[in-house]
Amino acid sequence: MQADHRTSAPLISSQEALIYAMVAAAAADRTIASAEIERMHSMVRELPAFRGLDDAWFGREAQACGKLLSRPEGIANVVRLIAEALPGELRETAYALAAEVAASDLAVKAEEKAFLALLGEGLQLDELTRAALEHAAHARHRPC
Repeated sequence: MQADHRTSAPLISSQEALIYAMVAAAAADRTIASAEIERMHSMVRELPAFRGLDDAWFGREAQACGKLLSRPEGIANVVRLIAEALPGELRETAYALAAEVAASDLAVKAEEKAFLALLGEGLQLDELTRAALEHAAHARHRPC
């Protein structure tokens, strides 16, 4: 008999899951732009969810996520880990952070859109919520 993953302890913490969402969004197109890295660093420094954590911690978690992404079925496994680790109230946060990173280089590529769709499904977010979070991220990064 297989163990029910929904009742077992998550393999990563909520904070790690938020990092994984951002890193996976940035890496979806196989290239992480400097604007995406800068945006992830600024969110880790600014947001209450990451209070007390430093850049070294972020670097370690980003590398761990990258290793998982490079494996077969990496994206699907990372989305599953994120979904298992996050309580309901942080699922929108994870999607918002991923959308923010995808929008930060001013060009959301098809691969990033595909990742966001997969993440939204994995987090069980409705399409209207996803669209609102993506629209807000795009609006924040629109040049003058």
